[in-house]
Amino acid sequence: MADKQLDGVRVAILVTDGFEQVEMVKPRKALDDAGAVTKLVSPKDDRVRGWNHHDQADSFRVDVPLAEAQPEEFDALLLPGGVVNPDALRIDGKAVAFVRSFIDAAKPIAAICHGPWTLLEAEGVKGHQMTSWPSLHTDLKNAGADWVDEPVVVDDGLVTSRRPDDIPYFNAEMVKLFASAAH
Repeated sequence: MADKQLDGVRVAILVTDGFEQVEMVKPRKALDDAGAVTKLVSPKDDRVRGWNHHDQADSFRVDVPLAEAQPEEFDALLLPGGVVNPDALRIDGKAVAFVRSFIDAAKPIAAICHGPWTLLEAEGVKGHQMTSWPSLHTDLKNAGADWVDEPVVVDDGLVTSRRPDDIPYFNAEMVKLFASAAH
């Protein structure tokens, strides 16, 4: 029997087309296995398509269209990466405002790979120690983050990781962070 340390914790997973599929699927499974209630939130109303690196992968049903999403109905936020996904989200005003509401409410956020781009756009990285896909290093430093090259970094309500290989570390720290914030 899985440990249900996140029993009833409501987690928004913000994505649009072009997310790295494994960075959504594996963390979502870890959250679900721990008892969380996860919902795919997207600017798209119906389905979103994942990617396996440079190739299109599976499509997934959107649980809550971003236009209808209420941040107060969620306890935590997951931001998967992929290059296209966060690049599109960070120029979507509603997506940025959605992320900003989690920052303002001091709700825990987990971001992997390129996911911190959206967090950066929502002004949520300044003063945080964090990691990401290496190409975001300069962007994050310029926005006031203390970027480090580590598999996972936890800092004041934020957990970040670099790449799919780091998912086991990311999942473990994300579940711990979300559990500590929910209790």
